[in-house]
Amino acid sequence: MQRHTLALLVNDHPGVLTRVAILFGQRNFNIDSITVGATEEAGLSRMIITTNGDERRLDQLMKQLCKLIDIISVTHLSKDPMVAREIALIRVHAKASQRTELTGIVEPFRASIVDIGPASIIIQATGDSEKIDALLALLSSYGIEELTRTGSVAMARGLSLELMQA
Repeated sequence: MQRHTLALLVNDHPGVLTRVAILFGQRNFNIDSITVGATEEAGLSRMIITTNGDERRLDQLMKQLCKLIDIISVTHLSKDPMVAREIALIRVHAKASQRTELTGIVEPFRASIVDIGPASIIIQATGDSEKIDALLALLSSYGIEELTRTGSVAMARGLSLELMQA
């Protein structure tokens, strides 16, 4: 199945997220990640949703999303070049003797150590999901004690969203 990233411009009202999530469930789509935040225009929010599915079913889902109250626009970001990032905070078991070694792993990923405790460190990493996954694979042998990741935030490359709306 193909991974897709959608951008929904919505009115900033209670219940909009619930209606979107229900529609995804009714259409048998899983929401892999979702981020919602303010936009450049007061009163509007942007939802960035990643999901998996085939193109035909996704097109149907997008058409039905457009029919929901409070949905201004739906854009299929991943069908064209886009910029996508997420943030991960990773608590790794780290003895004092391992910290230099862990720093050597973290630096090539342009990640940083943001907290040091007696028996662990917290690493902050920013990038696309593949980069975060690669860092996690390297850190797993040290013992990942806790992990939290944001969903993807994304924008179309180069062109404004108004030109790319579905």
